[in-house]
Amino acid sequence: MIKDFVAIDLETTGLSPYDNKIIELGAVRYRDGKPVDQYNTLINPGVHIPERITEITGIDDDMVSKAPYIDDELDRIMEFIGNDVILGHNVIFDYTFIAGALAGHSIEYSAEAIDTLKFAKKVLPANESKNLEHLCEMFDIVTIHHRAYEDAMSAANVYFRLCELSGEETIVEQYHFKKQKAAGITPKQVNYLKSLIERHNIKPDYIIENLTKSQASREIDRILSEYGIMRRQL
Repeated sequence: MIKDFVAIDLETTGLSPYDNKIIELGAVRYRDGKPVDQYNTLINPGVHIPERITEITGIDDDMVSKAPYIDDELDRIMEFIGNDVILGHNVIFDYTFIAGALAGHSIEYSAEAIDTLKFAKKVLPANESKNLEHLCEMFDIVTIHHRAYEDAMSAANVYFRLCELSGEETIVEQYHFKKQKAAGITPKQVNYLKSLIERHNIKPDYIIENLTKSQASREIDRILSEYGIMRRQL
């Protein structure tokens, strides 16, 4: 059993690392199977948090309004994770969001990872549900669900219980994020960005039509963050 790792969990505005944003990150460093350090922060996504996400997580726009942006927090996040094995429930989701944020700065991030969801499928094949909430109930793990730090701790506790049941060597996967070829700005982004620039009397130092889709998204997010959030139709 691997006893040294960093358990991680994210809350986000949606499921796509290309189109959605991180709103909370929690991580717990384990040494010899014991938690020795923690990292937990809200993240300002620069966009409106959908109501359905607020209903699930309890995190709303006001809560993140003074939180750091992900670009300002990446160095601290990676310093905490270091070269450790990362662990989480469906951890590829968390890894891809972090690696995607790093890729925006031309930084590659490969990682060794333990996925407690895949581990649960192997150890408990007869269980109808393998989600984290169900496993916590099964193992009598008391926690708060859908908050990053608590879910990171829960994943680690589920991992230890699965190890007790299986007695098998933990499977460690290798993850490497492949940055997709940059797509060009969409017509909707062009129209929306132009409307923002006109509304706020901004003089851009770029040609809108030459931006990539990702660059346009970041510029829209920057303007919304600086001048105030308004409904997006992208």
